[in-house]
Amino acid sequence: MNDPTSLSDAALDQLFLQARSHNGWLPRPVSQAQLQQLYALMKMAPTSANCAPARILFLCSDEARQKLRPALSPGNVDKTMSAPVVAVIGYDTHFYELLPQLFPHNPGMRDLFAGNATLADATAVRNSSLQAAYLMLAARSIGLDVGPMSGFDAQQVNASFFPDGRCRVNLLCNIGYGDTRMLFPRSPRLAFEQACSVL
Repeated sequence: MNDPTSLSDAALDQLFLQARSHNGWLPRPVSQAQLQQLYALMKMAPTSANCAPARILFLCSDEARQKLRPALSPGNVDKTMSAPVVAVIGYDTHFYELLPQLFPHNPGMRDLFAGNATLADATAVRNSSLQAAYLMLAARSIGLDVGPMSGFDAQQVNASFFPDGRCRVNLLCNIGYGDTRMLFPRSPRLAFEQACSVL
C-alpha cells in the first residue's frame, strides 16, 4: 500500500517519470505571474545555511534573447530563440552579504564565507546548481516544460548580462510549453546497481 503522504502517480509522472528536456516550443506565452509562481515555489527549497546564491534573469523579449545568441553553441540557437522564456541562472559571488537576513540565528556565518573565497565560490556554485534543479521541478509542477543547457560561452554571457562581475552564470534553462513532436527518444538511465552503493 502506498504511503498516503506520497505524491500521486500523475504528479510523479509530471515531475520525473514523463519529464523531458525539450528542444522545441509551442507558440504559447509564459506570463510574469507564472514566473513569480515558479520562483515562489523554488525559493522555499533548502540550500546550505539558507544561502540562496542563485540570481535569475528571465529573458522574455526577443531583444533579450538576441543578446544571448552570440554566446550559444550552434546546436542551442534555434531552440533558445524560439523559447518563450530563457532563464539565465547565475550565482552571487557575494551571497554571504545577505546571510544576516537569511540566516539570522547565526550572525557569524557571514564572516565564515567572507573570509574564505574558495569556500564561498564552491558554496555558490553548488547551491545555485541545486536551486536550478528546484527551478525546473517548480516549472514542471505548474505545468511548464524546461530545457536546461550548458552549451554556451560563459565569458560572453557574463560580459553581456553580469558586467559588474558580482554574479556569474551557472547554466541556462529554456522554459515554456514543449513541442513533443521535436523530442528525441528517451535515452537510457543507469540502473541502481550501476550508480548506487548501500554501505
